[in-house]
Amino acid sequence: MYKHLIFLSVLFVLLLPACSYKGVPYFQDLNQNAPAKESISNFNPITIQPEDILGISVSSLNSEASSVFNYNLNTITGTAQNANNPVVGYLVDEKGQVQLPLIGSVKVSGLTISGVREKIQQQLTEYLKQPVVNVRLLNFKVSVMGDVLRPGVYPVTNQRISIPEAITLAGDLNITALRSNIILIREQEGNREYIPIDLTSKKLFNSPYYYLKTNDILYIQPGKNKYASVDNSYRNISILLSALSIVVILLTR
Repeated sequence: MYKHLIFLSVLFVLLLPACSYKGVPYFQDLNQNAPAKESISNFNPITIQPEDILGISVSSLNSEASSVFNYNLNTITGTAQNANNPVVGYLVDEKGQVQLPLIGSVKVSGLTISGVREKIQQQLTEYLKQPVVNVRLLNFKVSVMGDVLRPGVYPVTNQRISIPEAITLAGDLNITALRSNIILIREQEGNREYIPIDLTSKKLFNSPYYYLKTNDILYIQPGKNKYASVDNSYRNISILLSALSIVVILLTR
């Protein structure tokens, strides 16, 4: 009986998952003994999609005419804006269009931010003297969920964010996270993609998915040892059982 108890206690200890350092470091195939340099060829500017919200401000020599773009109220959120830097939110409809004063419907879906700016500015020259248009994507956000310090939805203000930057915003991966099995979930043009990402390889830097897009979701899968590493009481209980088994054997001899 006692032999069975000892065997079960030892087996329980052995079966507890252990954290392996091998899977912890990022970009393991990166040469850390010498500097390296490579060109960036995988960045593509964000393209506008239906349901995006564009912040558009217009100025011109016709200050009264251009003011119709810059009233001091955000039409999407209903919150007051800074009068010195007014930005109005225009929702891109299901047809990929925005409705603007003076020029009416403008097809923006599929265009980059600079493409939208140039298109609107060109059409406004018919109504305004030397118009200057600024465009910003107001609802650019990414989500990080799973085994990170601070899972959540993070707004992006500079119109460009990479996977490492998004993970850093979330406080980095926990030690128990699977760095080689991250899932990027992306929706665009009516399709949803599930893309595996490996943070242990420097190949990520040249991946077409290195830079995130609006509404991207990063899911960080926890390893099998998640709960054992968070709650060491499991291992402590098994060790205690083993010790008690030995004590019982010694006392009954």
